[in-house]
Amino acid sequence: MTARPTLASPVACVFDAYGTLFDVSRMVEPYRDRLGEKTALLAKLWREKQLQYTWLRSLMGAYVDFWHVTGEALDYALGVLGLDDPRLRALLMQLYLAPPLFDDVNATLTTLKAKGLRTAILSNGSTTMLTGAVNGHNLRGVLDLVISVDEAQIFKPHPSVYKLATDKLGVPAEKILFVSSNGWDAHAARHIGFHVAWVNRSDQLRETIPDPPDFEIRSLSDLPRLLGF
Repeated sequence: MTARPTLASPVACVFDAYGTLFDVSRMVEPYRDRLGEKTALLAKLWREKQLQYTWLRSLMGAYVDFWHVTGEALDYALGVLGLDDPRLRALLMQLYLAPPLFDDVNATLTTLKAKGLRTAILSNGSTTMLTGAVNGHNLRGVLDLVISVDEAQIFKPHPSVYKLATDKLGVPAEKILFVSSNGWDAHAARHIGFHVAWVNRSDQLRETIPDPPDFEIRSLSDLPRLLGF
């Protein structure tokens, strides 16, 4: 775990969802028997195109919710791999209503709540997708808010998305610790004034854009120690 100067006591911790709390890298594993050697490539293509389409749609001013974008991205990935199977497509889409949870999530959120911090999700995910994921893993008791970009009608990293967290929590940016495993998301949150912990689970190189995160941790399990708990 690496860090810059100490963090002033935050009032709230706001978490990205996909890749931070929910393990999208394992999303397609239930269908490995059907996908075979294409499993890993499908997962990679699907996620890459999903993010690209959010950025493109934001720049184009052509917002649709994340469920729609996820379907567009899946169609692209399936097309590249020559997988024309409507039933498989439907099954893969349903996975986003119950994505796998990282092993360090429950214990970390429970600790933060016990220490009196407010906790929230701020995600590109649609309200329906996030409701399914949160309820499916019984996270309601350790989260104060679940915030979807549906309310801003634009995707991260637009500044208006991050402002949703300050508005909904009624907390200034400097009193929020934003936590994400996505480097671009971490930089964008820092740019608008949040303190940021980047969860670098896979030892990635830091992005070279402005406003690097304040802290770098290897897992969510490092977060309580970072906060002095």
